[in-house]
Amino acid sequence: MARTEIVTLTNMCMVFDDKGNVLVQDKINPKWSGLTFPGGHIEKGESFVESVIREVYEETGLTIEKPQICGTKDWEQEDGSRYIVVFYKTNKFYGKLKSSKEGEVKWMSIEEMKQGKLAEDMEDMLRVFLEEDISEFHYTKENGKWKHELK
Repeated sequence: MARTEIVTLTNMCMVFDDKGNVLVQDKINPKWSGLTFPGGHIEKGESFVESVIREVYEETGLTIEKPQICGTKDWEQEDGSRYIVVFYKTNKFYGKLKSSKEGEVKWMSIEEMKQGKLAEDMEDMLRVFLEEDISEFHYTKENGKWKHELK
């Protein structure tokens, strides 16, 4: 069994303030739309932390500091490669909030977010961000159907 595999690396970051709000992006991608957190691809040779700082800045105008890994999401793609999302969170940021072509960004409470149109699987992903005893969102395919586990 091979110990190496082709992997697509991405990130997502929950930015939160001291008032109980999170920075939400209303993603407009036709393949994956709805309320989510900012993030994107980790470029070849880029550090994971540098990538999440860059992605949050590009999509929100805010510069984050000291992002902490709080979990992962992953699945095997049709071509056999793996897709991994590294989840971060931070309450350290500065700058002026601005939306991007990825979607409108705004502050809201977690409860307000849950009442909105969430991106696919975002409700379960929120558990990884918020619950200390869950750190992994893992997809598997059984009998041609996707299922996921939170661990």
